[in-house]
Amino acid sequence: MSKSVSVFDLGNILLQPNRIFEQLARSEPEPTRVFFGLTLWLMLLPPLFTFIGTSNSGWLLGVEPLILSPEAVAAISLGYFAMLMIGFFSTAIISSWMAKTYGAAASIGSSFALISIVGAPLAIGSIVHLYPHAFINVLVLVPVLIWTIYLLYRGLPIVLRTGPGRGMLMASALVGYLLVAWVCLLGITVVLWRMGIGPNIGI
Repeated sequence: MSKSVSVFDLGNILLQPNRIFEQLARSEPEPTRVFFGLTLWLMLLPPLFTFIGTSNSGWLLGVEPLILSPEAVAAISLGYFAMLMIGFFSTAIISSWMAKTYGAAASIGSSFALISIVGAPLAIGSIVHLYPHAFINVLVLVPVLIWTIYLLYRGLPIVLRTGPGRGMLMASALVGYLLVAWVCLLGITVVLWRMGIGPNIGI
């Protein structure tokens, strides 16, 4: 049986994630249906909100707002989308690769579905980018990130059909990978900006 998820399941994903996890555990989701039915639309939200918010008011990093040119805003939004896509695909592929070690289902479709569901709160929470104040964004997104990590630990053993202990270890390994990837991304960003590639914000 093939049971996929789509944007029409977004309410259940946010309010009844356990129900969605259990449905997916009894099926083999098709990767393309998961990606085009849910993932792509979720990944479009943060860059879209960033583009609208930054275009309208700039980023508030201190006393004075940081106003960027339309070209810079578009470039940042496209880069944001590209990084989200790379992050999604790499995490799903690594999840599928790790599955054999932890006795979990190695289905790439299940990994696509799991990562999409786990990331849904962050995608919806990115609506705060419409008001691009650094403090407000951190204040809103940190609790959402905690909820996202909880969903990963809760949903991984169910969707990938492994024991709670192994599921916790695998989820911890994925969190470790994401932290390393995030630090590397920050380093690459700083290097590129110092080379003059990106907006001039006085780094």
